[in-house]
Amino acid sequence: MIVVTGATGNVGQPLMQTLVAAGEQVTAVSRRISELDVPVGVRHQQADLAEPASLKPALQGAEALFLLTSPDFMANGNLGDVMNVVRAVGVRRVVLLSSHGVGTQRHPSHLEDAVKQSGLEWTMLRPGNFDSNTFQWADSIRAQRVVRAPFGAVAVPAIDPADIAEVAAVALREPGHEGNVYTLTGPLPISPQQQAAAIGDALGESVQFAEQSREEARKQMLAYMPEPVVEATLGALGTPSAAEQRVSPDVERLLGRSPHTFAQWAERNVAAFK
Repeated sequence: MIVVTGATGNVGQPLMQTLVAAGEQVTAVSRRISELDVPVGVRHQQADLAEPASLKPALQGAEALFLLTSPDFMANGNLGDVMNVVRAVGVRRVVLLSSHGVGTQRHPSHLEDAVKQSGLEWTMLRPGNFDSNTFQWADSIRAQRVVRAPFGAVAVPAIDPADIAEVAAVALREPGHEGNVYTLTGPLPISPQQQAAAIGDALGESVQFAEQSREEARKQMLAYMPEPVVEATLGALGTPSAAEQRVSPDVERLLGRSPHTFAQWAERNVAAFK
């Protein structure tokens, strides 16, 4: 059995579907029962990483765990306590959804450190900017056909969460990924202006781009993200390093195909912007 935490999210949902399609037994974990729409055949368990003991029922009989933490837990949680529970229950393999920012030292490494120190088999996934982050533009696109964002001309290689999910499924199901760190990006750098244009193409209508200042974006992001995460994110998006602009070969190497483009993601999710 494979346990998926963060099962309500943009990675967790396609990961569950991929695992079920592959014939795996899956338990989905979320903090609130009402949040989760589980695929047929998936067992659901309510639990919270902030209360590690609550994970025990979900982990019974599991061989592998997909571990996804919220931004708040990244800033304040104790993953060491979670790993103690995971190890005690008998889970053998952990795949952590980390961040490209750990590799570029914009984000702290304490989550990865806790997993590495657990004594379990581990694999780290370090994705960069998610295509699905543009869902935050949905209201303004639906109402006004306008995108408001900072750093309009700065391009970094955003990634489709479905690609992250497929890589996670490979690492969870197949041997040979123990001790590996995979950097996950899309096929090419893309700027917010180009993303807005791609969404417009998917809609068949023009979408305008309105540049925000860094401070305007910061105030908006602080409403749902801790300040250290906000500052690191703005730094990566506004003044990316060469490493943060580089396309990684890991998705293609692991999946045997090129990662999806942002335009493909926009076409698949166009209903959110109509």
